[in-house]
Amino acid sequence: FGLGGEWGGAALLAVENAPPGWHTRFGAAPQLGAPLGYAAANGLFLIMALTMSGGDFVAWGWRIPFLASAVLVALGLWVRLRIGETPQFRAALERAAPPPVPLARLLGSMPGAVLAGSAGVIATFAAFYLTTAFALAQATGKLGYAKDTFLGVQLFANLFFLGGIVTAAVWSDRTSPGRLLAIGALGTAVMGLPFSLGLASGSLAILTVTLCLTMYVMGLTSGPLGGWLATLFPVQVRYSGISLSFTAGGIIGGALSPIAAEMMSTAGWGRWIGLLLTAAGVLTLLGVKFARAAQPEAQP
Repeated sequence: FGLGGEWGGAALLAVENAPPGWHTRFGAAPQLGAPLGYAAANGLFLIMALTMSGGDFVAWGWRIPFLASAVLVALGLWVRLRIGETPQFRAALERAAPPPVPLARLLGSMPGAVLAGSAGVIATFAAFYLTTAFALAQATGKLGYAKDTFLGVQLFANLFFLGGIVTAAVWSDRTSPGRLLAIGALGTAVMGLPFSLGLASGSLAILTVTLCLTMYVMGLTSGPLGGWLATLFPVQVRYSGISLSFTAGGIIGGALSPIAAEMMSTAGWGRWIGLLLTAAGVLTLLGVKFARAAQPEAQP
């Protein structure tokens, strides 16, 4: 609920308040929360794993990161209560009243944009959960790596995720967010081919390189999302449009991919799990291709 409701608002505030030529870079700011939050969370868990016994961690240690997150919740609430509407939205209100049910208008008049936007998000979420939650479970379970060792690998690879977001955001403003999203989606589809082999290679070095490359192309799909989704919808329903697209794509890519990967692993099809990344990349490419041209009023 928090992600679905607030990510769209955060991206929209950033994009609509950006100076000319900086829309995607500003829109990428909420995306940086994923690698930074992942680094903070896993870094804290890694520190705890190295400084306390397994019994203490299970008994009470695991609660510490969740309790510490209350500080971020309070900070986020304070920031949110001090923010007003964007100039674009205020100007739209002066021209016409907002639709009484934005979701109804959105689905009734522009379902194609919602479908294209949802597809455009799939690659990011599929790659994220396959390289984090699923990879951690596989590596520390079937593959036998120590948890603290693999957490260290993921934290290092996470730097490439961060770098991919920054790279994509900068180049999106110089070219277009759709182009960078397509490049990232193509990279995701390609990385799906060696992903399973790299994960199960038995070499920590190869596994690390595999995760670094996959997380980098994931950053290329993540960085442009705020700027790209904002171009698909007019300002009156933009908040609803990007929030619905982001959430729907997140459910498909983020929930179904790790479930399917675990089922494939259990069935003995582990070598083909990377094809889930390939499929996600192809779906995002289709979303970019078939996103309808943004109307002038939908431009950030």
